[in-house]
Amino acid sequence: MTENGTPQHETVVIVGSGPAGWTAAIYAARAEMRPFVIEGSISRTMIPGGQLMFTTEVENYPGFKDGVDGQALMLEMKAQAERFGTRILTEDVLEIDPNQRPFRLVTTSGTVVLADAVILATGANARWLDLPNEQRLAQSGGGVSACAVCDGALPHFRNQVVAVVGGGDTAVEDALYLTKFAKEVIIVHRRDELRASKIMAERALSNEKVTFAWNSVVIDVHGDDVITGLRLQDTVTNEERDIEVGGLFVAIGHSPNTGFLEGVVELKDNGYILTPVAWRTETSVPGIFAAGDVMDDYYRQAVTAAGTGCMAALEAERWLAHGGAHAGADAEEVGASV
Repeated sequence: MTENGTPQHETVVIVGSGPAGWTAAIYAARAEMRPFVIEGSISRTMIPGGQLMFTTEVENYPGFKDGVDGQALMLEMKAQAERFGTRILTEDVLEIDPNQRPFRLVTTSGTVVLADAVILATGANARWLDLPNEQRLAQSGGGVSACAVCDGALPHFRNQVVAVVGGGDTAVEDALYLTKFAKEVIIVHRRDELRASKIMAERALSNEKVTFAWNSVVIDVHGDDVITGLRLQDTVTNEERDIEVGGLFVAIGHSPNTGFLEGVVELKDNGYILTPVAWRTETSVPGIFAAGDVMDDYYRQAVTAAGTGCMAALEAERWLAHGGAHAGADAEEVGASV
């Protein structure tokens, strides 16, 4: 709200942060659209800056031959956006009215923001096993976490046997990170081979601290105040067995942060934002654009998120410049506005 109590009116509001949000902000700021970023608040599984805030080393982002710390990369992107005049609010957006022009957004504190254009870059959130004791111990700090980089170095996990659930790159990266602190890391995977990329799988298979519980799923988490073990079920024989662990890290993927967008823009069956036109970021609502993992259920990489952030800012700029009449401009026309 402004000082006189009326909602603040912005040209473009970017909801969310991370590679997509900060790239969109950089492009929008350099185009003199004075972007206003509502970057999100801190939760149990997400912090402003997105998933790279949970990653120690990023080896596949162009321009860093020796890799780069995920947090450092996000903080640099944020600082670059701020350098060009981006303003930031550290809250979540609870509501967006897609029928009002300008669009009306309401944040967790009740702040009302009006926006001529909106870029959605809320990313995705960690999935859980949804076991009662898993959730209880996760919420109480009892040794269950969805973020190995956040919690793995805590004293509770040092020199312990810990488990990582999952078989993709995230699970393997978490397991390898945990070998710095844990005595042993058990990767629990429902199949008999990893889904991770070849190079990541080879690193895990060759690490003497990493062992595997193949063809296994976690069906219960043991422990009162802190985790003491897991009950596993064999996916082939259905046999059950208990293992002792001093920590559990869940790395089974993410779900898009689109819960607040039901009825706002069209979503795919899996919850990701639908962008009706290929290679475009505009949603089903003209003037609302989407970028990053919240709309990408295929690539889900930092570099592609940044790319779609660039695209969303350019499309928003073009849409605003033409009063919304040319949202379907050719790619050449969009590029010409840079």
